[in-house]
Amino acid sequence: MSHPGAGEALTGREIVVAIPTLDEAAHIEPCIRSLMQGDTRLGRVRFVVADGGSADGTRDVVRRLCREFPNLALIDNPARVQAAAVNAVARRAAGQGARYLVRCDAHAQYPAGFVLRVVERLVLHGVQSLVVPMDAVGRGCFQRANAWVVDTALGSGGAAHRGGRRSGFVEHGHHAAFDLGTFLSLGGYDERFAVNEDAEYDRRLTAAGGRIYLDASIRVRYHPRRGASSLARQYFRYGAGRSQTLRKHGGPWRARQILPLFHFGALAVTAVGGMWIPGLWVYPAAYAGTLGLTSVMLALRHRSVCGLWAGVAAGVMHTAWACGFLYERLFTRRLGSGPCQG
Repeated sequence: MSHPGAGEALTGREIVVAIPTLDEAAHIEPCIRSLMQGDTRLGRVRFVVADGGSADGTRDVVRRLCREFPNLALIDNPARVQAAAVNAVARRAAGQGARYLVRCDAHAQYPAGFVLRVVERLVLHGVQSLVVPMDAVGRGCFQRANAWVVDTALGSGGAAHRGGRRSGFVEHGHHAAFDLGTFLSLGGYDERFAVNEDAEYDRRLTAAGGRIYLDASIRVRYHPRRGASSLARQYFRYGAGRSQTLRKHGGPWRARQILPLFHFGALAVTAVGGMWIPGLWVYPAAYAGTLGLTSVMLALRHRSVCGLWAGVAAGVMHTAWACGFLYERLFTRRLGSGPCQG
């Protein structure tokens, strides 16, 4: 297990930044420009966009930015999934002398000097992974309501990296910086995971004795899904990914994972049983009331009628996550053996 050395002065040359993309033409330029701001040493950091075959002009945008930023590169990610993109960048960088890996999301915008700050904190705390909170922001009405509710306990189940304000050691969080030697020694991300590869990696890292630190002083702004259908697809995949992780590693189960399944089962039972036992309709009525009250409260808090969509967004998250989890459990074959198995 590699341990970053406290007190070393960073030049930027020891850092590589991986940015997975797939059809991110609307977000990639603001993302990259935000990452390049804040410190002259960022001109020596290697930024690599690993693209999964975008068809919306993402690659053209990145090529144009490569002419402006000589330390920016574009590579192909034929596997298309984020896990493979980050792994490709990590392996390539290891042969070029990099020691630290930073993962960035094309959907996010970063505070000035983000890359250097997260690596400095990784070194300061002597950990193998540094994670940061995400603060959701939106533009359109549904996206704004989605952003307002996702960082609440109703939206995210109280996950520390979803709008959290307290720093400390955690078991999982939004990935920011890694000790590259440790990342590669553990096999990197498991590329069989189309989503939830971060949580699966954290399980292996902590099992190997690695430590993860959440630094709440460094925050990332990101844009959630703009519509109910895209949100449903996202959370269906999240649920399936969480089931896949539990299938590979076993427990423990978290309350925020159990509650959506209980909710889905309760809705299914009451939808059928309520035809004979009307009292069973109390549960869906109470749930609908909770979503409605949340919508009204967020509309009042933010002084916007857009908040009335918050309950819809939360309901979509809960139901789609449970459906994805159950689908993976019932209809997906077990993981086979592989380099990351175990």
